[in-house]
Formats: sequence, C-alpha cells, structure tokens
Amino acid sequence: MERPSGLHNDCALLVITRLSEAKPRDPLSTHMTKTTLSIRLASRADISAIIPLVNAAFAVETFIDGTRTDERRMSEMMAKGAFLVGEDNGRIVSSVYCEVRGERAYMGMLAVDPAQQGRGIGHQMTTAVEDHCRTNGCKYLDITVLSLRPELPPLYRKLGFVETGTEEFHPSVPLKAGYDCYGIKMTKPL
Repeated sequence: MERPSGLHNDCALLVITRLSEAKPRDPLSTHMTKTTLSIRLASRADISAIIPLVNAAFAVETFIDGTRTDERRMSEMMAKGAFLVGEDNGRIVSSVYCEVRGERAYMGMLAVDPAQQGRGIGHQMTTAVEDHCRTNGCKYLDITVLSLRPELPPLYRKLGFVETGTEEFHPSVPLKAGYDCYGIKMTKPL
C-alpha cells in the first residue's frame, strides 16, 4: 500500500486506499477488495458524531467511572489541538486527537467504530496524524497509553513507537474504586 501524502494546512481531503480481505467464495482462494477511507480535519460540527464514536470505542475501559468524553471535554481539546476524522462512505468511523507542540506532537484518543476494528483503520489514522505532524514541522510523535490497557503497547510498537517512561495518570474522568493506573509514555521519530 502506498503511503499517503498527508494532510495540508488548508484542510484538503486525504483519501487513503485501504485493502481489506473479502470473504472468499472458494476456501482455497482469497482476494482483496479496495475500499476508501477519507481522512480530514474535523470541524466543530463533527463533535456530535465524534462523541458517541469515542465512547463506543473506549467502552472496553470498564475501569473508567462514566464515559470517556463529552461535549465540554471535546471542545476543550479542540481549542488546544485538532481532531482528524476518517469517513467510510460519508460516515465517520474513526477519529484521533493531535496536538502540535513545536518539534513534538501528541496523539491521543484514537477511536475506531467497534464494528470496523481490525481492518487497519487505526493504522491509517496514525499514518495521517504522522503526515499532518510532519507537514507542521514536527520531528517526534508522542503518545501515552494507560497501564490498565496492556494490549496497547505491543500494537504501538508495531507502528514504530518505543517506550520512554511512565507518568502519573491525571484522568479527566475518575477511575472506579480499586483501580490504580499510570501512563506509559511512548514516542516515535517522524
């Protein structure tokens, strides 16, 4: 698959061709079908579609007391950074937060519609963030994953991230009683 050229500051649309394996008719033959994921910078008008997407994608975080995000938190994040959204046939199926901080950028809250997970959309969104950050002069991309999500560091390692340390977790939503959590810091050179 060709690497996408990236998002432009003028919010031009980025179209990434995604290959997904189709169900074969003959068990001895497989073929790939092309589908397209359009990735663009989100606008405030997208908040109402992003909130339920994020909350559905993060529903696996049963240690959180409440939902992962709401309109207030989403608005605060949009004031500091940007969200990219991925659309499949005009429907938002993924989103990710990105904040440019000089030569470094931060990526967080990567969400893929649970019904669409396992199809490489998260990887495509990460690639789009990387391209967006390079376009904005960043040399490193940082993420923080929660210690209560041990399945995530190996996934991000496959995308080229390395662990650089830990940090105290300051949740915007309280943890349920009995849970202890810290952030695992990871970075990737761009």
